[in-house]
Amino acid sequence: MEFLSIFTSPEAIIALLTLIVMEVVLGIDNLIFVSILSNKLPEHQQKTARMIGISLAMIMRLGLLSVVAIIVSLTQPVLTILDLSFSWRDLIMLAGGLFLVWKATTEIHHHVEGKDDDTEAGGIVKISFTAAVTQIILLDVVFSIDSIITAVGMTDQIAIMVIAVVVAVSVMLFAANPLSEFISRNPTVVMLALGFLLMIGMTLIAEGFGAHVPKGYLYAAMAFSALVELLNTLTRKNRKKKSA
Repeated sequence: MEFLSIFTSPEAIIALLTLIVMEVVLGIDNLIFVSILSNKLPEHQQKTARMIGISLAMIMRLGLLSVVAIIVSLTQPVLTILDLSFSWRDLIMLAGGLFLVWKATTEIHHHVEGKDDDTEAGGIVKISFTAAVTQIILLDVVFSIDSIITAVGMTDQIAIMVIAVVVAVSVMLFAANPLSEFISRNPTVVMLALGFLLMIGMTLIAEGFGAHVPKGYLYAAMAFSALVELLNTLTRKNRKKKSA
């Protein structure tokens, strides 16, 4: 009955649409990380890694919804250092943010130096399929908890949350391969995406310390940067056509 009431109540429909948009936007962070990491695998394993990583993200989100009361309690302080209080959510955000900052900084260093410790002679990728999926799962946990807490803050109807999560992850599954292929074809976009990950990591760290960072500012900066990079890409293509 709760499921059917969603489609008969204007308020529930508005809440559902709003939450779907929010979940899709929050999934961008997850999708960028999955795309960059999966591109480090041999080509025949990339799509499988993306499929597994994003599917696990949906399973985790749906699983967390079944224990939503526990997830909400993660915002209660469990550790106090000096004048700072940390909840389990804060600690998870800090750990995820530090991991993203480390990963993005390492990858940026490799690209700037023109080398990659994850490759052997001949361009064979050293990172294993298991290592890639494991890292994707670790970040899935961080983004899933953030996603569910956001959902709980917007509605108290589990059915709406479930539909929003399924739709958002379906969009991620649809967009994963095109985004990964675009990043792979455009080396400069890789650096931009790594910059996004660095910014997302710093945002997670700030959230862990209790400093609320409006997501609108973050995604506006990402959209503006992506637009500038798109213009640069079009400029390079036009110059190549003219020179040809």
